[in-house]
Amino acid sequence: MAMEVRRRVPPPHGSAPSAHPRRRAAATGEERVRLQAGDALPLPIRHTNLIFSALFAASLVYLMRRWREKIRASTPLHVVSLAEIFAICGLVASLIYLLSFFGIAFVQSVVSNSDDEDEDFLIDSRAAGPRAQPALAPAPAPCALLGSPAVAPEKMPDEDEEIVAAVVAGKIPSYVLETRLGDCRRAAGIRREALRRITGRDMEGLPLDGFDYASILGQCCELPVGYVQLPVGVAGPLLLDGRRVYVPMATTEGCLVASTNRGCKAIAESGGASSVVLRDGMTRAPVVRFQSARRAAELKAFLEEPANFDTLAVVFNRSSRFARLQGVKCAMAGRNLYMRFSCSTGDAMGMNMVSKGVQNVLDYLQDDFPDMEVISISGNFCSDKKSAAVNWIDGRGKSVVCEAVIKEEVVKKVLKTNVQALVELNVIKNLAGSAVAGALGGFNAHASNIVAAIFIATGQDPAQNVESSQCITMLEAINDGKDLHISVTMPSIEVGTVGGGTQLASQSACLDLLGVKGANRESPGSNARLLATVVAGAVLAAELSLISAQAAGHLVQSHMKYNRSSRDMSKALAEDTDKTKKC
Repeated sequence: MAMEVRRRVPPPHGSAPSAHPRRRAAATGEERVRLQAGDALPLPIRHTNLIFSALFAASLVYLMRRWREKIRASTPLHVVSLAEIFAICGLVASLIYLLSFFGIAFVQSVVSNSDDEDEDFLIDSRAAGPRAQPALAPAPAPCALLGSPAVAPEKMPDEDEEIVAAVVAGKIPSYVLETRLGDCRRAAGIRREALRRITGRDMEGLPLDGFDYASILGQCCELPVGYVQLPVGVAGPLLLDGRRVYVPMATTEGCLVASTNRGCKAIAESGGASSVVLRDGMTRAPVVRFQSARRAAELKAFLEEPANFDTLAVVFNRSSRFARLQGVKCAMAGRNLYMRFSCSTGDAMGMNMVSKGVQNVLDYLQDDFPDMEVISISGNFCSDKKSAAVNWIDGRGKSVVCEAVIKEEVVKKVLKTNVQALVELNVIKNLAGSAVAGALGGFNAHASNIVAAIFIATGQDPAQNVESSQCITMLEAINDGKDLHISVTMPSIEVGTVGGGTQLASQSACLDLLGVKGANRESPGSNARLLATVVAGAVLAAELSLISAQAAGHLVQSHMKYNRSSRDMSKALAEDTDKTKKC
């Protein structure tokens, strides 16, 4: 029986074409259509699906009721009436249709997404006869393989085109797109297209899809146009305080994860490492100015008077359920007064929390010191995202010490060196060498490497790697010089397990791997402190491994093995030159 074959006519010029660029490249101006799974049906596919779905449900309900009545009446089930026969046929037919339809749709979706078939049955609409042949997409030119654009950018819907043009012309600010459109992904795509037209750069390697832009709205990143991919490696298990921890590290530096992993192995084979949190308090230091230094000194005395602390704490602690004022330290520069407030912040890193508490105190002080002029909520005495002695001495965030004793046989077997060489190198390099350089908190081999990698993987503020990486590494020979005692002291590790980037899916997964995801309801702040000890433990492992590699003279060899491509670059350059000449 002949059936009418309905074709899907492509949209007219100006509407959105196919999303696949190679399919658009295959178009030669002729109208073409693509056969679908339901094109041979006499009714629209949605109507057909509805009819068979209703038939299946009605037949099933009718048969179930009839069979229940037969069981109650002790009637044999194989005795069926004409209505029951029709119901059985309807049930079987609808079941076959539904299984076949969705099966075909699934197979077709797989085939259409395959990279090997760019066009599944392209038919010239002007050749309606049975001899119409599928049109194939032309192969890309050789120059396209070298990075030249092979096709024009995908044309956007007319509505989006108008918005892009308005953004390019400056009529619509780019930062209001999310609010106006109500679609964060669409806003990012429009902003990206506007940027492409303004700069002439395609940003082909920067992915756009596959990210939840709504999750960053108003808290992580503004004006997004895509996201950057970073590989995440895992070092471990790190045996720390009796727990086996696998440490996620986001980095593009070769050898870093492998080296940290070797340090974890040496620590584990020696019985593990232990840690202690000395302090836990985030700081914020506003700066105010008076007409005279004497007046500034009066406020300094008021803030440092123990009898006034309880009142200040009540005012400060109103900002949050978890904010608890710990102390105030003041410093003067002429008539300028710098007040360094320190407070506990639960499982949050706590910058916003302490800032709100400080604002409450400033408002309170304004009543008794009306001549106080607030210059800034932050006067750099905090000190945030800057290397400073105040953080090294008084601490900021979590102050952690982590230590381990590495057995002599492990030093020789795993680290390929000896205890005396490690102790000597640490003194000459990490202690004396850093002193010669005038280092501030940099008495270590590469603590910032590990801190940055863990910070990025777990959603911390990467800029706070500056003060969080302050570390002094100590190595001593113990047990008559046979074994090695190693420790790292890190006075300002600034981490949190709630807020900021910790809520993003990838970063949340890394926190979950460490067992510190979210807030600890039973003991607020314990998850953040545990994360700080993991950071210190990973630094301990990485310091141990790198110092050993340098003592044994293996640093260059390991980087040449793990951090360099084995591809013959001179040969590759020659191949690219030949391709360019052919083009």
